[in-house]
Amino acid sequence: MSEARRIVLLGPPGGGKGTQAKRLEEKHGWPQLSTGDILRKAIADGTPLGQRVKAILDEGRLVSDDEIMGVISERLDQPDCANGFILDGVPRTVGQAEALEALLRDKGTPLDAVIELRVPDERLLERLTGRFFCAHCGANYHDTFHQPEVQGKCDYCGHTEFTRRSDDNPETVKGRLAAYHEQTEPLKPFYEARDLLRVVDGTQDMDAVTADMERVVGVA
Repeated sequence: MSEARRIVLLGPPGGGKGTQAKRLEEKHGWPQLSTGDILRKAIADGTPLGQRVKAILDEGRLVSDDEIMGVISERLDQPDCANGFILDGVPRTVGQAEALEALLRDKGTPLDAVIELRVPDERLLERLTGRFFCAHCGANYHDTFHQPEVQGKCDYCGHTEFTRRSDDNPETVKGRLAAYHEQTEPLKPFYEARDLLRVVDGTQDMDAVTADMERVVGVA
């Protein structure tokens, strides 16, 4: 088991966050905590907070930062997070970053690093419009850059069904990238001021990106 590391992972859609988080989780035991997955699990488990979130979503309202942080707090208290974690999808705003900072301070588990996977928009457009996923475990693949080792069979779980996102088309992707930049740019000075932000070149091959991420968190 590697040393504990608590990481926030920033990066645009298609930047490789999911792939890299899965690699680090498998190698070092730091669970990838996706905000969407955390919310869905809290709802499925029927926790009091999960029930409140379900009611909010059923009414078509947005989940507040307080509710999101509450669900994250529950998840961080699970035993598999004792040796660190990788937060993916939160924070999205400076307000969430401040709330996360306070939450982790109260738990005595401050962040070790905020890693930004940086990829130019033109490269992201190419990546996103050609990507597909294992329908069972969610592993990422691409028509050009990353086919399964055995055609039609997932490298990770062996299943043979794949899917594509309906919004992986050029116009929608451009809108998603614009929204990402608008949301994320204010987070950079926030974490730079705390000497936590580390930038990794996400255009490298997967092994080089993983190695750089390990280097910046001191486990290479």
